[in-house]
Amino acid sequence: METLDKFDLAILNELQANGRLSNAELASRVGLSAAPCWRRVRALEESGFIKGYRAEIDRHKIGLGVLAFVRLDADRNAGDVLRGLEEAIRAIPEVVSCHYISGTGTFELQVVSRDLNSFSQFARDVLINLPNVKDLHTSFSLGEVKASSALPLGHLAAGIGAAAATQSASPAPRQTKTKTK
Repeated sequence: METLDKFDLAILNELQANGRLSNAELASRVGLSAAPCWRRVRALEESGFIKGYRAEIDRHKIGLGVLAFVRLDADRNAGDVLRGLEEAIRAIPEVVSCHYISGTGTFELQVVSRDLNSFSQFARDVLINLPNVKDLHTSFSLGEVKASSALPLGHLAAGIGAAAATQSASPAPRQTKTKTK
């Protein structure tokens, strides 16, 4: 399954908003009966469009009040050296996101911590001691404006609409009458 139709997009939108919907509720919301809806969800999972279902935890409620954005500069950007650094970063639970970036720096990390003191200790004990780290530059979140893991799907819906318009604009096949004796 590599092409998505309007039902697949509706399923993805609904599950992004609430991954705990029952199949019956999901089917009702997207305009399908339960069995075809279930088959489509399974197909979306098997083809990798849906990667999993997770609980979204409020970091403040569990005492992680600091969110830091850390630009990490590697000493050398050679393949083997970077792979070792990537593996080390993946093993750190406080690093909730890491991206290989363009421009200044090698990686941009999102790090959670209880408070500024614990982050400072973590940076000195863990981050600066990662293999091949040359420098760290940190910025702190002063407040969250938007935090969403839901991906926009409008560009896919536009493609479906264009495909449907192209099909409806195509002339219908000509029917010829044949005489029967």
